[in-house]
Amino acid sequence: MRAFVLGPQRRPTLDAVVRGLDLTGPIATVTAGWLEREPDDAELDALVGGRGANLRLYARWLDVQANDPEYAAAEQEHRAALRELQELYLVQLDGTLRALHEVDRYGGSRPEIRDAVRADAQAAVRVVDERHLARVREARRAFEERWRPGARLAAAGHRAEVGQILSAASALVVAGGHVGVLLHVLRLFDVAAARVVIAWSAGAMALTERVLLFHDRAPHGPSHAEFLDAGLGWLTGCVLLPHARRRLRTDDAPRLAELAARAAPARCVVLDDGVRLDLGDGGALPPGARTIGTDGRIGELT
Repeated sequence: MRAFVLGPQRRPTLDAVVRGLDLTGPIATVTAGWLEREPDDAELDALVGGRGANLRLYARWLDVQANDPEYAAAEQEHRAALRELQELYLVQLDGTLRALHEVDRYGGSRPEIRDAVRADAQAAVRVVDERHLARVREARRAFEERWRPGARLAAAGHRAEVGQILSAASALVVAGGHVGVLLHVLRLFDVAAARVVIAWSAGAMALTERVLLFHDRAPHGPSHAEFLDAGLGWLTGCVLLPHARRRLRTDDAPRLAELAARAAPARCVVLDDGVRLDLGDGGALPPGARTIGTDGRIGELT
C-alpha cells in the first residue's frame, strides 16, 4: 500500500497528488464523515478527475439501521456505553493531568526529586490513556462477538457491494469530518486498503493506530486532549494533528511536550494547510514531516 497524508483541503492539493500518480480506473471515495452531506461530493469528484466512486458508507449505515431494528437498538445502546466510558475517562484524565501540572508548578530546590515525581505523574497519565483505549477495544470486541454486525442480512449485501467497488478501484480516498462515524462505518463495511490510499484530516486520523482529539481554541475554552479509540492501524508510528495551528497553542512548549509524551513512542505529526506526506514502507514518515519533539518544539523530521 502506498499512502499519502494531506493537510486540510480548504485549498485543495488532492488533484495534484492524483495527477502525479499512475492511476487507471475508478477511485473509491469515502465522505461518510460529512454525515448528511455525504452525497455532496461534486467538488471531490472533480479533484479526482471525474472518476470518483463514492462508497456511500453513511447512507449504507442508515439503511442497515432502518432494515434491522434489533441491531439498531443494540448499536444505539453500545454507542451510549462508549459515550459514558469516554466521559468517565475524562474525569480520570482531569485528575491525573492536574496532578502532573501541580508537580510542574511546585518547583522545589531538588531537581532530581522533582524529575522523578514528574516521571511518575506522566506514567500515571499514560496508564489512564492506555486503560481507556483497552476498555474501548474490549467493549467493541464484545459487541461484535455478540451481534456480528457484518454478517447480519442488512449489512452483508452492503459489504459485498463495497468490496466489489474497492476491488475495481485504483485508489481509495478518505475525506475528513466526524472521525467517530468514519471509524464505525469503515469497520462495519470492512473497508480494506487499496493499492493507493490518500487521506486527510479525520480521514487520515481514522487510519492510524490511535485517534487523539484535541482543541486548545474551542469556543468554550481549552480542553484536555483525549484519546477516542484505536484506529484501523494502516498508518503506524504516528498520531496525527490536523489543523494544528488553528487548534493548538503551538507556542506553548510545555503543552506540546505533554502531547508528545502521551503519544510516545508514536510521533505527533502536525498537518497544516499544504502539507503532503508520502509515507514509506509500513507507513514510515518521510524526511521533512513536521513533528513535535520531547521539548515541545515543532521541527522537521530528518
